[in-house]
Amino acid sequence: MIVRSVSLGSFRNYAALELEPSPGLNLIVGRNAQGKSNLLEAIAMLGTGKSFRTAREAEVVQRGQSLAFVSGVADLARGRIALSCRVALTGGIARKTYAVNGAPVRYAKFLGSIKVVTFVPADLHLVSGAPSLRRAMLNATLSQERATYYADLARYTKHAAQKSAYLRTAPQPDRQLLGTYNALLADLAARLLLVRGRYVTQLAQAAAAVHRRWLPGGALLGLAYRPSPAVDLPDEATLRTQIHAALEEAMPRELARRQCLVGPHRDDVELTLGGQPLAQYGSQGQQRTAVLALKAAEYAVVRERTGEAPVLLLDDVLSELDGQRQEAFLGSVEGYEQAFVTATALPGLQIGSAHYVVEGARLSRIR
Repeated sequence: MIVRSVSLGSFRNYAALELEPSPGLNLIVGRNAQGKSNLLEAIAMLGTGKSFRTAREAEVVQRGQSLAFVSGVADLARGRIALSCRVALTGGIARKTYAVNGAPVRYAKFLGSIKVVTFVPADLHLVSGAPSLRRAMLNATLSQERATYYADLARYTKHAAQKSAYLRTAPQPDRQLLGTYNALLADLAARLLLVRGRYVTQLAQAAAAVHRRWLPGGALLGLAYRPSPAVDLPDEATLRTQIHAALEEAMPRELARRQCLVGPHRDDVELTLGGQPLAQYGSQGQQRTAVLALKAAEYAVVRERTGEAPVLLLDDVLSELDGQRQEAFLGSVEGYEQAFVTATALPGLQIGSAHYVVEGARLSRIR
């Protein structure tokens, strides 16, 4: 998968930009606040349709403007594809529209048109941060890969929010209505948990293998899916029955606390080192190495499952690593067809097919 061109208009600090990146590794160097992260954010939006930096996407529209866009052309195994994402402001409210090969499409059809794997500084908190960070990691990958997963997740999120609102606001919640919600949520949750569980199993094997290559003879890196409710993952029908029973069993507690206590919105992924919880017992260096292995594994698994190498986006991450970790990480994603790496200075390694300098949203190729 190769991105051949990227065009920006009124996007963040870019009034306009035309870029024809190279295959291989594109290294983008510049001081802070010059536009490095903005460029990677825009490229990522060609795959995800969303910003990886903010939930308030009005922020991507350049100040004083009412419309921002990012468009691009990519070569995939099945042929060339043209993508466009526009963010229009009306009364301060952002409205996004999407197009594939010039034809307007809904977000669900746009999502995953190209596959991207991102690694940003916030990902270094995946081990010790809140469970929501690890759920977001799963959702970002699986939503790009499977349209059905995204549809199930959207429906689950909608109905869980409706159930939560009902629990909070109804003076005397009706148990029969809650039972209807539970049956609907159990069906969706079963599909989500099954897909998540299978993906985490594959991710765990890949991450352990990467970690073992870096630290032969060291403690084993483990990755375990912790679904809510805590159930086995035999098949969808059995899983649906188990989840529905757990939801019904939790109803008195949910009525007492006025909130949804069971479901995929409470899932987690636990990382261990030598069988011990990494968040509690791992040093900062061990946690950082584990995250590097996890992201390298994510890249490898996406490539294996989709049959196509995703575009790799590394936003100001290598600068926080010593030369050995830089080399280890880049070596683990060798064979990438295209990657974009930002840094405030040239890394210690001589890397990159193309080098760019960005200053004040102006991009210049220097190699």
